[in-house]
Amino acid sequence: MTTPASLAHADTNDLEAFFMPFTSQRQFKKAPRLLTGAEGVHYITRDGRKILDGSAGLWCVNAGHGRKEIAEAIKAQADHMDYAPSFQMGHPGAFELASRIGNLAPEGLDTVFFANSGSEAVDTALKIALAYHRARGEAQRTRFVGRERGYHGIGFGGMSVGGIKANRKMFGLMLPGVDHLPHTSDLNRNAFSRGLPDHGAELADALERICELHDPSTIAGVIVEPVAGSTGVLPPPKGYLKRLRDICDTHGILLIFDEVITGFGRVGAAFASEAFGVTPDMMTIAKGLTNGAAPSSAVVMGRAIYDSFMTGPEWAIELAHGYTYSAHPLAVAAGLATLDIYRDEQLFQRSADLAPKFENLLHSMADAPNVIDVRNIGLMGAVELSSRPGEPGKRGFDVFLECFAQGLYLRATGDVLAMSPPLIVKESEMEEMISILKKAITKVG
Repeated sequence: MTTPASLAHADTNDLEAFFMPFTSQRQFKKAPRLLTGAEGVHYITRDGRKILDGSAGLWCVNAGHGRKEIAEAIKAQADHMDYAPSFQMGHPGAFELASRIGNLAPEGLDTVFFANSGSEAVDTALKIALAYHRARGEAQRTRFVGRERGYHGIGFGGMSVGGIKANRKMFGLMLPGVDHLPHTSDLNRNAFSRGLPDHGAELADALERICELHDPSTIAGVIVEPVAGSTGVLPPPKGYLKRLRDICDTHGILLIFDEVITGFGRVGAAFASEAFGVTPDMMTIAKGLTNGAAPSSAVVMGRAIYDSFMTGPEWAIELAHGYTYSAHPLAVAAGLATLDIYRDEQLFQRSADLAPKFENLLHSMADAPNVIDVRNIGLMGAVELSSRPGEPGKRGFDVFLECFAQGLYLRATGDVLAMSPPLIVKESEMEEMISILKKAITKVG
């Protein structure tokens, strides 16, 4: 693989200008981990080392790196037309991609609004929920309910409904009128669960208490990740999502699933809502939509939500919302090529077929030093370590560094090591990933 010269010759003197996202700046810039290439399930470092990608980039490279079909589709589109506005204009690819997403989505979710990131998709979904209720004559529905330890991006809307304290504490009051369900982590009853935990469906009943506190007629929507990902992979307890669905139905509240991570095969189906048999009113998607090759995201909703806006004169704008790069032609080309790969290579079924092997490998970590939980669903899983006294997150970060030194990239979320390999991963590559992780945990202690 040929490495671009601008990357090959980067050195530490070039690093200060970039304020990196979600990164310990000083530690990184003393010993930078620079990636200069990628192919299949591997990254290539600046010094030529091959690194197993145990996290599909950032949960997004589901079809593996270096897919020529996607690169060629982007190039062909750029050669033909580099940009087209989506305000009062359109291009054919956007409508094709929307239709194909609607055909993949659970029955009843067939209308698509494009954005550019998971964060934008979440804020879009929240705005659509507010506007939908207003269009229906229920403008008093302005509250939202999120969940503790939930991650819904870094816009003010997503932070407000999100429940990861480190992402919230520096940014003031955020949106008013937001409440939170309790998280579903329960190590006392559910540690080392395989798949969906047996205990915790009753945690959904907290939504009834929130409704009683605020009056359900003031609540616009409830947003949760079907599987909480960024907090360290928390599969929902059996029956939990169905209880949320029933409570929302009872009170006329929209249920929004954040499927930015779980979409496009991660849990063995096109979407987690399909895998778990619970259909939301809206869902947000991103990441795997383009295999990480171009920024794109979307909100997928039922036609009834869309139709509620189709009032007034035809020349009037029905929803005053959108982005300069909504349905960007290059991102659309990447999305269409990515969906072709998923279909042609049957990667969603491959994910389902590999899941039992991944589960067994992951749970072989149960006897490693300081491991207090292992959990999994589909091709995503996590190993949770006990925290060092006075140093929460330090053990996990040290294991992350040791894994990288030994040839494995994964995600460290505090003292949780999360894995979500590309759906093209081989069993032998999964075995190697787990072997490296176990050695790293043992060495760090």
